[in-house]
Amino acid sequence: MGHGGNVIAELMTDHREVEELFEKFQVLPPGDDRRREIVDAFTIELVRHSVAEEQYLYPAVRAHVPGGATLADKEIADHATVERLLKELEGMAATDSRFDPLVERVISEVSEHLADEEDHLFPALADACSPQRLSELGEQVRTAKKLAPTRPHPAAPHTPPANKLLAPGTGLVDRARDLVTGRGRS
Repeated sequence: MGHGGNVIAELMTDHREVEELFEKFQVLPPGDDRRREIVDAFTIELVRHSVAEEQYLYPAVRAHVPGGATLADKEIADHATVERLLKELEGMAATDSRFDPLVERVISEVSEHLADEEDHLFPALADACSPQRLSELGEQVRTAKKLAPTRPHPAAPHTPPANKLLAPGTGLVDRARDLVTGRGRS
């Protein structure tokens, strides 16, 4: 959390961290309890990352990038798909027959989404915004991730202003639940 740099550097660092978690998951044997811990870890990171993007990145894309509304809508739809999958995985044991296929679907969906952002959205935003604006967005994203939920909430709003109003309270509740259950500590 809090890597520094402009919004693109910040989010690219998040992308690499999630990919590392995917790799850790894939080298463990099916049914290994550590797989559940890794799914919890990447769920926490993906939810925080998605909430921050929805609060700050996508509104900036809409405002500054030609055709940005279409780009942002597609990315938000990708987030919704992944969030529904993460919700299905929530609390599922690593030994459940549905667990590995669901995780592999999450990995596939997220990997495609990350590549799309890095190949299309980030370059378009870099062309459309000043370095100062990109740095401001980086700070906003880092702040949002600190307050964001850590669990999937597919029914929550995905666009401002409602997401900016509700996410901090939901995040507080999620972090309290994580503290009590020990989720995300490893």
